[in-house]
Amino acid sequence: MIDILFAAPAAYWDEYQTPLRRALDNVGLDFTLTPDCPDPEQVNYLVYAPGGPVSDFTPFTKAKAVLSLWAGVEDIVSNKTLTLPLTRMVDNGLAEGMVEWVTGHVLRHHLGMDKHIHGQNGIWRHAAPPLARERTIAVLGLGELGRSCASALAALNFNVLGWSRRQKNIEGITCFSDEGGLNKVLAQAEILILLLPLTADTRQIINTSNIARLRKGAILINPGRGPLIDDDALLTALNTGHISHATLDVFDVEPLPSTHQFWGHKQVTVTPHIASQTRADTASQMIAKNIRRCEAGATLLHLVDRTAGY
Repeated sequence: MIDILFAAPAAYWDEYQTPLRRALDNVGLDFTLTPDCPDPEQVNYLVYAPGGPVSDFTPFTKAKAVLSLWAGVEDIVSNKTLTLPLTRMVDNGLAEGMVEWVTGHVLRHHLGMDKHIHGQNGIWRHAAPPLARERTIAVLGLGELGRSCASALAALNFNVLGWSRRQKNIEGITCFSDEGGLNKVLAQAEILILLLPLTADTRQIINTSNIARLRKGAILINPGRGPLIDDDALLTALNTGHISHATLDVFDVEPLPSTHQFWGHKQVTVTPHIASQTRADTASQMIAKNIRRCEAGATLLHLVDRTAGY
C-alpha cells in the first residue's frame, strides 16, 4: 500500500481528489490518498503546493519524493528542510494553455489589432502589417513552456530566437546562451517573451541595462514570473517610448494592487495570471505516472536541480 499525502491548500482538494484517484487507479497503484496526516512517518509521497499544511519536511522519514503541482518551484527550493527528490509540474494542459495565450497576444501585436479595435473613428488606416517571416520574436527561457511557445510561433513562420542558460538545440529556432547570446537576442527582438524560471540570476533580468539593448519600440510579453521585470525600469521605458507596449500576466505582488501604475497605463495590458493554469486532469496523470515510475525503480520525470533553482 502506497500512502500519499495531498499537501496543498485545502481549496485544491475538491478539485484534485477525483481526477487524482482516477489517475492513480489507471496506472494500477494500490494506494491511500488523504489531505490529512496523522503519522508523517507513514507517508511515501507528498503531492505539494505552497500554502498547504506542510512547511517542515523532516518528519517524513519514509517519503520518496515531493511532487509539486506548480511549474515554478522558486517558493519551494528555498525550504531548507526539504532534502527529498522534488519534481516540478510539466503537463500537456499547462503547455497548451500557454501556447494559446502567447500566440494570441503575439498575433495581436504583430497584426496591430489594437489600432483597429480602438480606432473606430472614421479614419481609413490602410497600412498592412508585415508578414510573420519579417518579424523577429525572442523567447527568453527554453524549458517545456518556452520551447512549446517558440515552436508554435516558428510554425507560423515567425523568425524566432531563443535564449536559455544552457545551450539548446530546437528545430526551427535560433538558440543562444550566455551573456553574449542574451545581448544578441535582445538587440534583434521586436517582440520579447519572458518564460524564464525565477532564480537569483534571472530576477529583474529586464532592467534598465537590458531594456536599453532592445530595439526602440519593442513589445514585451511576460507570462513567466513577475519579478523577472524591474517595474520602475519598465515604466520609464514605456513613458519614453523605448518599449511601445507591455502585456503582463504576472507581477511582483498578486493580485496586482488596484493603485499600481500598470492598471491605468495606456501602453500596458494587464491579465490576471491566466496565461496558463495547471489542469487537474492532466496534472493528476503526471503525478500518477511519476509515482508509478518511482515504485518501479525508474528515474522521476522533471526532477528539480536545486543548484540551478528549477
